[in-house]
Formats: sequence, structure tokens, C-alpha cells
Amino acid sequence: MLKVLSSSFFQGRLQSLSTRFPAALGHGGEGRSPLLRVLGSLRNPSGGSPVFGRRVFFCSEPGDGSDPPPAEDASAAAAEGGGAEEAESKASSAIIPTNPRPEDYLTVIALPLPHRPLFPGFYMPIYVKDPKLLAALVENRKRSVAYAGAFLLKDEPGADPTLVSGSETEKNIYDLKGKELFKRLHEVGTLAQITSIQGDQVVLIGHRRLRITEMVDEDPLTVKVDHLKEKPYNKDDDVIKATSFEVISTLRDVLKTSSLWRDHVQTYTQHIGDFNYPRLADFGAAISGANKLLCQQVLEELDVYKRLKLTLELVKKEMEISKIQESIAKAIEEKISGEQRRYLLNEQLKAIKKELGLETDDKTALSAKFRERLEPNRERCPPHVLQVIDEELTKLQLLEASSSEFNVTRNYLDWLTSLPWGNYSAENFDVDHAQKILDEDHYGLSDVKERILEFIAVGKLRGTSQGKIICLSGPPGVGKTSIGRSIARALNRKFYRFSVGGLADVAEIKGHRRTYIGAMPGKMVQCLKNVGTANPLVLIDEIDKLGRGHAGDPASALLELLDPEQNANFLDHYLDVPIDLSKVLFVCTANVIEMIPNPLLDRMEVIALAGYITDEKMHIARDYLEKSTREACGIKPDQVQVTDAALLALIENYCREAGVRNLQKQIEKIYRKIALQLVRRGVTNESSSDISIQQAAVQISGDRSKESGDIMGDEQAGRNMQDSASCEKANEIASKEADESSAQKLAVEPLAETDQMETNTSTDNSSSSEQPAILEDNKVLDSVSGAAASEVVEKVVVDVSNLADFVGKPVFHAERIYDQTPIGVVMGLAWTAMGGSTLYIETTQVEQGEGKGALHLTGQLGDVMKESAQIAHTVARAILLEKEPENQFFANSRLHLHVPAGATPKDGPSAGCTMITSMLSLAMNKPVKKDLAMTGEVTLTGRILPIGGVKEKTIAARRSEVKTIIFPSANRRDFDELAANVKEGLEVHFVDDYNQIFELSFGSHQESQE
Repeated sequence: MLKVLSSSFFQGRLQSLSTRFPAALGHGGEGRSPLLRVLGSLRNPSGGSPVFGRRVFFCSEPGDGSDPPPAEDASAAAAEGGGAEEAESKASSAIIPTNPRPEDYLTVIALPLPHRPLFPGFYMPIYVKDPKLLAALVENRKRSVAYAGAFLLKDEPGADPTLVSGSETEKNIYDLKGKELFKRLHEVGTLAQITSIQGDQVVLIGHRRLRITEMVDEDPLTVKVDHLKEKPYNKDDDVIKATSFEVISTLRDVLKTSSLWRDHVQTYTQHIGDFNYPRLADFGAAISGANKLLCQQVLEELDVYKRLKLTLELVKKEMEISKIQESIAKAIEEKISGEQRRYLLNEQLKAIKKELGLETDDKTALSAKFRERLEPNRERCPPHVLQVIDEELTKLQLLEASSSEFNVTRNYLDWLTSLPWGNYSAENFDVDHAQKILDEDHYGLSDVKERILEFIAVGKLRGTSQGKIICLSGPPGVGKTSIGRSIARALNRKFYRFSVGGLADVAEIKGHRRTYIGAMPGKMVQCLKNVGTANPLVLIDEIDKLGRGHAGDPASALLELLDPEQNANFLDHYLDVPIDLSKVLFVCTANVIEMIPNPLLDRMEVIALAGYITDEKMHIARDYLEKSTREACGIKPDQVQVTDAALLALIENYCREAGVRNLQKQIEKIYRKIALQLVRRGVTNESSSDISIQQAAVQISGDRSKESGDIMGDEQAGRNMQDSASCEKANEIASKEADESSAQKLAVEPLAETDQMETNTSTDNSSSSEQPAILEDNKVLDSVSGAAASEVVEKVVVDVSNLADFVGKPVFHAERIYDQTPIGVVMGLAWTAMGGSTLYIETTQVEQGEGKGALHLTGQLGDVMKESAQIAHTVARAILLEKEPENQFFANSRLHLHVPAGATPKDGPSAGCTMITSMLSLAMNKPVKKDLAMTGEVTLTGRILPIGGVKEKTIAARRSEVKTIIFPSANRRDFDELAANVKEGLEVHFVDDYNQIFELSFGSHQESQE
């Protein structure tokens, strides 16, 4: 309902009021109060109009703001007041009483004040939002009852007054009516005269204190009140005087720092009259910024001395606040002035340096930096690139440094001038050197090495090399990624690798447009900037795992990059100038080439890496993995021994995969456990022990040489001293841990050094005295060696017997189930991701009866393998009918064909011939030849079709100790390409028709048994 008005509303009004009263009323004359004289000296000397910044104002204007009543009415009213009232009004009050007098109003309308109480003699503007209340005030004013009670509103129970905003307070006031509002009002308030009403704006001026006694009416809230007067006090009391002067002194200090308070004092003395002690207390509390509850205490206090004390506390707090305000303002002013001063000095320094030619501006410096960076490659830089760079440099000079285009141009020039335009590294065309480096880093991989040597040979004959795109495909861990770094070292090219696995944004390859915020070039431009040459070896990893998202298809973006006909003018979206990538050697890696899009695969030269056989893994483990792991674990070669049998068992029973990554993990696991054992036994390989032993031996020999050179020395005493020193050294060295070989070596070297020193420095006369010393040194050093040798821990040996203690139980078991395959069982060969394995085809008869020929399949077979089984059943019936016409086994038998292990999914057509042989073995009741394995796809006419994975299947056959293998004739070329150590000890037959397999399996069965 109520809202405090701004001070600007009353400035003109107060200025007009100041002219309506004689000057003698507010100041001047000798009869002024001493308090008024003191405060009057602190007025604003300028005499200008006061400036108001708070919510309280001062006036003594009566009535409704119109012209003051005539002088005779004022004198008549003063005569009715009696002697005491007349003296008081003459002495101190400039408020013109109305008729009837203010003390005659015992029932008034209650107006709640939300923010601060109203003190006598002060203005307070408020808003009245309740129409009924506003109408009642207007009606009373018309009837010359222009008074109301102004009471401070209590805070809502449980609410923190410091956390409630003004809007919330006003909203709560609007909702309060009747008894609820009556309960929320403080008992002590102020009788306020309504000076004006304009719309919902009501201006009040306080007259005297009131106390609510009871509620008369609820709407609008009307209450009965008692008029309060100050308790009697002695004006000459020293304590009151001292307190009042302390208040005045504090006010004087505050007025020195705040012009706003000076305006308050000037206005108050002009309109309220002389100060006395109660008015001084009210004035100090009213103009302070104290909490409303503290101001309410001052308003409720009727004891003048106590009121002065409360006011003094408020004014002191205000003084402290003024000091804090002054310090804050001073600090901020100093900071601002310091920064401005520093800025001006920097600008002046820049101007002076520019005038003297000592420094250029930012744009000139940037342009000079870009030109200096481009200068070494300017002759080799393409003309169209030079033209673009010059245009951008010109544009840079015209742009403002604060514009966004300036930063875009600067970054663009930074990339353009950083690229190695025409800068090629010198290549090494030495084939023997390249062969040596490739063999040092990798064992095997003959196909890849041969292809790199061919590339070098062509470059040597031409005198220059061209870029190529090579794709290495194979299972994980075969060395596809690591071979790339070795190739770069062999060719003396810079190496750069980035993976495109999961890449779904074309901008990673082709770059972003420069108009985008945070735009960057693609991977190839970043590569050229990092390596600094235009002919690096770039390894694009995991090219078969490219993604595809909303930002385009990266596989299609790679077509331009990996096309030898197009990458000579590769266009990056960011640079927007052609880049020559024709000299770059691209090496891509993939696990499955079927996942690579055909257009991209067509641009690459594919080299398949099938994996490593057992012999190759043995060499890799011995020559590469074990050595690097031992060094990484800090173990010396003579502290551990891993036998060949243990490595072989580790490879066959734990690491059958095609690569060697898992083998490396297992070897690291072994050496970590060995390191733990050695540390628990007290072994340390720190060099401090060796150094201390050597220093001790040298010191012993040095001491002995010095003693032998002293002719006057006592020989026996020297020996005793040496013995004691030697014992101390031996005890110190024996406490340290060293291995036997190092201790022996260090024990021999000091002896030789001692002998040589003695030979050079001795004479014939002293030779007899030297011999006992040498023997004594020998004894000491022998004791040192024995002490060190006693601490040597026995070498850790890893063999087949204790391999499980280091790596746990075997993961794989022997694939060979049968030593001699029984009837109905034939060994087949399969390709797996682990490199290949053997599997058995088992067939048995479930039921026999006329016309019950059927086939049941188990073993988690795929659709292709199920179809192969049906084909094998049909072909087997035809062959049995040809070989044994009277045998009706297939027509009258229900067969069950199973392929173990049942938990492993299997699929593929290459088991057709194995299934036929298994069924025929059961039908003819004959086992197949011992140590025989076969693979091949069969047609309905019995023809054998080629299969894949010849190397993996051959390795699996050797692992299972198979002696005879049957392959399709079309795979003869694949088998011939295998290494000699893979084919060693195998009898291989290549067949075109199943009848040949039949003869090999059953034809000479009896001879094979013999």
C-alpha cells in the first residue's frame, strides 16, 4: 500500500518553503541555541539549493501545502496553549499548528511504513495503493482533519529482514488488512500531517510521538492513540551535555566527508528551528543509514539521555562507514589513475620508439615475420601460392588489429608460410642399408620388406622417387603399424602417423572453411607443417574402421588424398590452394580389407600379412621381445634364464594368435614376477655397490703404495694399520649386495693396478718389505669377494615345469584329440582369427531301418557349412553307390554329424571333402589314414574347389603333428609361396576330384597301418 518517493519530488517544494519563514526563525540573532550555532557553522557555505539522497525530508509547512494561515490565526492558537506551550512554541518550533491542535487527535488512521520510521520534523513520501484508504485520507483532509498515524511495520515472523527485497515487502503490505495489519504494527509511531495528495502519492511530515492503545475500525485501519512526551530532564546536566557535544563532534566529522549531510543540517535548521537535546537525537537517528529496528528504538525511547546514547552509537557507526567508503573510493581512484598513467606511458613509449625506428607496429612486425619465414623457400614455392601470400599480406596491412577479419588473415598467413613448399628431405637409396634396418627392427615380413626394397631400387635408377599407396592387411599384432616407422628410417624420411578409426568428419581430412570460428586445416596440412618436409612417410592407421556421420563420408574424401593421379593437386578447404602430395609415401593398415570401400581399395597396393608361425614367434621372442622387456624391468641377463621349451610352451599354450602382442604381454608378466622374486631375495642392480667396492680396493692399494714409499716407516706398524683398514673396508663392502661376477672382476682389477704401482715405485732395498703387503692385500680382497659372492642369489630359471607359476594355467589345449582317428572321424583344417586350427568331423549312426536315410547336424554351424554338409551327404551316397553298389547304408541309416567344439561358431565351405570322407568312413567301416588332414570345397559332381588361408592351415597342421595334407590343386601356387621352414616335413597332395582323396584316405589303408 505504501511506497517511499524519490527526493527529487520535494526539492522545489522545500526551496519554496524556505522563503516563507523569516530568517530570524531559523538562524541569526543572539538568542540562538548553542547547539544550533555549532551545527549552523557546518552548513554548506555555497548557499545553493540542497541535494537530497535519502528518503526523509524536513519541513514545517502546515495544512495541505497551500499558503500558510494568517498570522492572527497563528497568534490565537499560540494564546490558547497556555504559558508552557507558548514558551515551547516560541523557543523551538516552526511547525504552524492547525485548528484543532495536533494533540487533540486521539483517533487516527494507521499508515504502515515498510522501510523506516518517521521522526518528528521530517518529510516522508509514500504510495497508498488501497483505494478505500486513499479515499478516507482525501475525505479527512477536506474536513481539515489532515492527520494520520505513521507506524513502522514489523518484519514477518521467521523472516530475515536483510534477505527480503523491497518488492516482496510491498507485496506483503498490500495483502495486509484489518487485525492482521494491526498485529504487524509497532506500538510507537508518529503523528503525521498530510501535506499533499497527488494521485496515490501522499506526503507526510512528522509532528509528535504516538502509542497505539486499541483498534477502532478495520477498513481502513483506525486506532486510538496516546500522545507521548519526553521525560523531564535537566538541561544543565553535565552528562547530557557531554553526550550531546560528542554527538555534535561526530556529526562534524561526518559532515566533513559527506556533502549530503551538510544539506540535511542546512534544511533542518531552516525549517524546524533551534536544536534542543531531543531534536538533536531525532536528527542524528533520522539522517543515519542505520537499520530500521535501531531507528525504531530511538523513536520509542522517551528518556532524553538514553535517546542521545542510542543516537551516538548510530552516528559512530555512520562515521565508520564513511571512513570505509572514503578508503574504497581512494583505492579505486588510485587503481584507475595508475592504469591510465601506465597506459599513457606505454602509448608514449610506442610512439617514441616508432619515431626513432626502434620498433614497428604490430601489423608491420607480423608482415615482416611472415616474409622472413617464407624467404628460405621462396624460390621453390609455387607461383600461385606466392601470389596468394602477397595478396593476404597486403590485406593484413589494411585491416584493423581489433577486427575479426584481421585474426582470420593472420592465422591463414601463419599456415601458408609454415608449410614446406618444395622442401624435400634427402632420401637414402642404399638397398643394403635399408635391408639391414628392416631386419633389425622386424623378423619375417618378407613381402613388405621386398616391396620396400623394390621401391628403393626404382628410386635409385630414376634418381628420384614417387609416392606410393601401400596397404598392409592382417590380424592385430603382426607389426603393421610398427613396420611403418622402420620403413621411414630405412628411407631417411620423416614419419607421421594418424588414425582414422571412427573418423566421421570430412573436415578432419579436407579441413574447415576459413569462415568458421576455430577453423583448422586437415590432417595432411598439419602433417606437412609438423614434419617440415614435403615427402614424409604418412601412416594412416585403421583405414578399415572409417566412420560415416552427418558431416560427410571420410572414405570418399580419402579418394583424392590416396589417388596418385589427383594428390599432386590436393586442395584443402582451409588453405584453398593446391598442394603437391605426389612425393608422399602413404602406408595404410587394415585388419579386414573387405571393410574398405572398393573405390578406395582400388587405389591401394595391398600386401597381406598372414601372421607368424611358431618358429618366427620364437625368434621374435628371443631377439626382440625378451631383450626389450628385460631392459625395461631392470634385470640383468645373468640373473634369469627362460628356456626354449618354456618359450615354445608359452607360444603354443598361451599365445596362438597370429600376432605377437599377447606374447609380449605374457613375457612382460613373467619378467615382472621374476623382478619381484629378485627383490624379495635382496638383489639390487644399483651401480652404487659396484662403485663402492672399486673405490675401496683402490683406496687399499693406494694406502699400501704410500706406506711402501716411506723409508723411515715401521714395517710392522704399517702392516697392522693396513690390516685394520682392510678389515673395516671388507666389513663395509660385505654389507652391500652385488653379484658374483662383478665382485670377482672388481677384485682382480685393483690387484693388477697395485702390482703395477709397486713395480714402478719399488727399489731393490724395499722389495722384501713389499711382498708381505701384497699378500695382505690379496687376503683382504679375497675376503671382499667372498662376502659379495655369499650374497649372490641363485639365477631364476623359467622352464616348462614352473611356467604356470608365472602366467597361470594354459589357455589353449592340444587340438589333437585322437592319436589314431576312429571310424567316422576325419581331421579337417580351418582358418581362424588366431591364425588357423585343426578340427574334427565326427559322424555316427543314430538309427537304421529301411527308408530312414537322413542327416542331423550339430556344432553351431553356419548356413554355408550346413549346405556343405547336405552336399557332402549327397556326394557320399553317389560315391558309395559307385564303390560298393550293394551297400545301402545311406538309404537306410539316420546319421548324426557333429563338429566340436560345440561352443565355437563355425562357417565356411572348405569342410566339404572332410565331411564326405567322414561319412564314407562310417559307411565302409574303415578308418582313414593316420596323421591325415584335408580341406577343400566340393561340388555335387565331386570337383574340389580352392580355399583360402593356406598358410594358416598349414601352420595348424604342423602344430598338430600332421604328416599328410590334402589341398585343392588350385592352391598349389599359394603353398609354393610359403617359406621352406613352414613346408618342412609335410607330405602335401593336390587334388582336383574327390576320387583322388578317396584313394589317399582309404586306398592303401593296410600299408599305412603296417
